[in-house]
Amino acid sequence: MRHFGHIAPEERQRLFYREPESFTADSPTRILAAALGATLYSPATRERLADDIVRQAGLGVVSMVLCLEDSIDDAEVAGAEENLVRQFAELDARPDAELPLLFIRVRFAEQIPDLVRRFGPAVRLLSGFVFPKFTEERGVAFLEALTAAEAASGRRLFGMPVLESPELMYRETRVEALQGIAHTVDKYRDRVLALRLGVTDFCSSYALRRAPDMTAYDVQIVASVIADVVNVLGRADGTGFTVTGPVWEYFRVQERMFKPQLRTSPFVENRAKRLRETLIEHALDGLLREISLDQANGLLGKTCIHPSHVLPVHALSVVSHEEFGDAQDILRPERGGGGVLRSASRNKMNEVKPHRAWAERVLQRAEVFGVANEDIGFVDLLAAGLPD
Repeated sequence: MRHFGHIAPEERQRLFYREPESFTADSPTRILAAALGATLYSPATRERLADDIVRQAGLGVVSMVLCLEDSIDDAEVAGAEENLVRQFAELDARPDAELPLLFIRVRFAEQIPDLVRRFGPAVRLLSGFVFPKFTEERGVAFLEALTAAEAASGRRLFGMPVLESPELMYRETRVEALQGIAHTVDKYRDRVLALRLGVTDFCSSYALRRAPDMTAYDVQIVASVIADVVNVLGRADGTGFTVTGPVWEYFRVQERMFKPQLRTSPFVENRAKRLRETLIEHALDGLLREISLDQANGLLGKTCIHPSHVLPVHALSVVSHEEFGDAQDILRPERGGGGVLRSASRNKMNEVKPHRAWAERVLQRAEVFGVANEDIGFVDLLAAGLPD
């Protein structure tokens, strides 16, 4: 797998100063956590799920979650489990198929060892499980079941807890809930790939739903939870985890209240102008703004419910040539003592000690998403990734 691997090699050379590196499901945890990118969710009930997975991988998806929880009706769970077993067997019969990282979102801890047993040899295609409504009390059962399933199958399996319970929303219980989650995931650090934010459930606690003109950060009560999650669980001192961005619910808008959020100036060529119109028509201008705010607030990657969301997440995850140059300058061995230097672009101050953690994270992102050429912006990356 590699990001932008579906683009022709000559086009990647035009776009990238340093191309994204390849990785596999067996790569180190730090690589996989950074590489998740746009994690596409799909109901586990889809009859042609195996075909869908192969097709999405060919379009640039590198991680998928097959959902047994909120995306399906309670009465469909048993049938969805049977469907997953069939679909994994079908995928296992296609040894040459390019597949993304595959995770299953379960409802209960007991489903984890049961599914692993039923998959048989096809478990080799599974990268792990997603745990809904994760708290200290519920989380231990999920993580113990994951550990047992890993031992039984001989396959490395990761967990991705979803932080979405009301205890995290309510001010009087938030600190205790976060501390309990931190204690639990730290105990199983080697098994936790990333923490995911369930903003839809957060909004449900207050009968809220954000409009397509607004990001999660415009809903202040939600923004406060995101800030506290990153504060406790996303620290850069070695105790933190990768925290992924919340889902964007919209993929087409009939009417909008506010002006589009994409400036015209980056879209100057005819094809780029059409791209801008498409992004606005499909409510992706709001998504692009939210991705930028995710990154500014310490989040990496994003939960996606529509294939059209994948490319914007990946395009905005590519490290710019300027960012890469600044990060390299900050991390030069001779800068170990600190100090301040003017950036090569002559537009900012790089202060070595305070910016070191940022620079290290930029280089990690560069490893999996690549570094754009100096004259390449996100519009170029978006346009290149679109099907003809």
